[in-house]
Amino acid sequence: MKRAILLSALLLSQFGTSQLLKTNGQKIVNDKGENIQLRGLGLGGWMLQEGYMLKTADFAGPQFKIKEKITELIGEDGMNEFYKAYLKNGIAKQDIDFLAKAGFNSVRLPMHYNLYTLPIEKESVKGQNTWLEEGFKMTDDLLKWCKDNKIYLILDLHAAPGGQGNDANISDNDKSKPSLWESEENQKKTIALWKKLAERYKDEVWIGGYDLINEPNINFTGKNPNGTDEMSNAPLWKLQKEITEAIRQVDKKHIIFLEGNGWGNNYNGLIPIWDKNMAFSFHKYWNYNNDETLKFALDLREKHNMPIWLGETGENSNVWFTELIQLLDKHNIGYAFWPMKKIDNIAGITNVKITPEYQKLLDYWKNGGEKPSKEFAKKTLMTIAENYKFSNVEIKNDVIDAMFRQTKENSTKPFKNHQIPGKISAAEYDLGRMGSAYEDKDFINLWVSDEAKRSEWNSGNQLRNDGVDIYKSKDNQYYVGKTEAGEWLQYTINSKTEKNYTFDINYSSENDGKIRIENASGKQLTTVSLTSTGGNESWKTSSTKGINLKKGENKIRIYFENNGVNLNYFELK
Repeated sequence: MKRAILLSALLLSQFGTSQLLKTNGQKIVNDKGENIQLRGLGLGGWMLQEGYMLKTADFAGPQFKIKEKITELIGEDGMNEFYKAYLKNGIAKQDIDFLAKAGFNSVRLPMHYNLYTLPIEKESVKGQNTWLEEGFKMTDDLLKWCKDNKIYLILDLHAAPGGQGNDANISDNDKSKPSLWESEENQKKTIALWKKLAERYKDEVWIGGYDLINEPNINFTGKNPNGTDEMSNAPLWKLQKEITEAIRQVDKKHIIFLEGNGWGNNYNGLIPIWDKNMAFSFHKYWNYNNDETLKFALDLREKHNMPIWLGETGENSNVWFTELIQLLDKHNIGYAFWPMKKIDNIAGITNVKITPEYQKLLDYWKNGGEKPSKEFAKKTLMTIAENYKFSNVEIKNDVIDAMFRQTKENSTKPFKNHQIPGKISAAEYDLGRMGSAYEDKDFINLWVSDEAKRSEWNSGNQLRNDGVDIYKSKDNQYYVGKTEAGEWLQYTINSKTEKNYTFDINYSSENDGKIRIENASGKQLTTVSLTSTGGNESWKTSSTKGINLKKGENKIRIYFENNGVNLNYFELK
C-alpha cells in the first residue's frame, strides 16, 4: 500500500512539474499554462520510405515496391540487411541533438504500422494482433533522445494497416489487398495499435500527442479519388472517434490530433467534438503564404474553440519557409516541417549524398539494360545506408537560417569566412532574405495556387535552397547560372588592408554581357563588359583594376545587367 502511494505521488509530482502538453481553448499549453508553439520537424523517410525520397518514384513509389526492386538485385536476405542498416542509421541520438540545437522543440514521427504489428494477412489467427518489438524499441529510443533534449515527440500513424487512401506512396498502400476502409480487421488493428502505444507512453511527459491518421485521402461517396470533394467523411470521423475512445481507456492525459480527408484538410461532415483534449492537424504545401490560405483552419479553430497545428509542410524554397513561419507566428500556429532526410536534397535541413553507383542502380531500374551484379548492388545500397548516418549527411545551414534567424531579422551573414586577397566561389553569397542577400526572379513554387505554375526556384538543384540557380560543372564545381537582368548577389569579404584590388571574374556566356559591382551603400565600384565565351561551360576570365576596399569587412554586390551570364568564381588580388 505504501509503495502504491509513493508511486502515485511520484507520478503526480512528475506531471505537476513537467512540461506535459494539453489544450486550453484555442491554445496548446504546458502544465504551467504557458503557450507552447510547436516548432517541429517530421522524421519522414525513416520508418516509412516514399519513392521520391530515394529517387525511385518513376518506377517504385510505395515502400513495398522499393523493397521488391532491391530484392530483385540482392535477394531477400540482402534487402533485410540493407533495411536493418538503413533504420539504424536513419535517425540516431546525434540527429535529435542537432535538431534541438538548431532550435526545434518537437519532432513528428511518421510510423509504419508493420514495424509494430503484423499485417492482417500474416496473422496466424484472424483478428489476432502479434506485436513486434522493433517499432516499439525504435520509438522508445527516439523518446529517450527527445527527453534528453527536452523536446516533444508526436506520434503519427503515417502508414495505417491496409493504407488510408488512394495516394499509395504516402501510406505504402498495396492496392491488391484490402485497404483500411475496406477491412474491419484493419480498422480493429489500427485501434489496437493506438491503444497499445497509449498504454506504453501514457506517463511520458515528453510525448506531445497522438496524430491518429496521416493524410487520409479516399472517396467514400465523392468523385475525387483523394476525397477532396467528400461532404460527409462519416467513416473517417467514426474511426477516429473509436481510436480516441480506445486511447482514453488507458491514457486520459495526452493531446489527440485529428486530420481531415483530402490529405488532411477536408473537415466536411465533422461530428460533434467527442473529447476535451484534441487539436486539428492540417497540411500546407505549394500555395501562397497569406491569411486566405489559412482561413479554413482558422475558422475550424474559432468554431470549435480548439487548437490547430500545421502537422506537415515544406518541400519549397527558403523564401517560402521564412514567409510561412512568419505567418504561423502571427497566428500562434505550431508546425512540423517535412522531411528530415532525403537523397540529393536542397529543400531540407540535411542532404543524403547520392553516389554515382547508386545512380547506376536507378538507371537500371528505370531503363533496364545490363543487370548490375549482386555484389555491386549490395555494396552500393549499403553505402547509401551508411550515408544516412548523421555524421555523413550534409547540413543545410541556409535552410536552418531561413527557418529561424531570417524569420526574425533582415540582416545578412557571410556564407563562409571570405578572406582577400583570395578566390571566392559565386555560389557562396551571403545568407539572408531575398532582397538583402540576393535578388532572383524565380524563387518560390506555388503550383497549387490559382493562376500559379509549378516552377523550380534553384533550377540547378545544387547546394542551396534560395532562388539563385546553382549548377555543377563538368569538373564538379558549383557555378551560378540562368541569370537574368536585374538579379544580383551579395558577398561579405574581409580585407587584410585598405587596397585597390584587381578583380578577376571567371564566367561563361553564349552572348556578350555586362555586370556591375557596387558596395553595400549602393556606390558603384566598377562595371565589367563580358564577351561571349561561345558556350555555357566554356569558361573565360575577365579582369578589371582599381576596386577600392577598406580594411576589415566589406559587402559587395554583383549585378547582372543582361540575361545568360554564368558566374563561376571571382578573385580579388
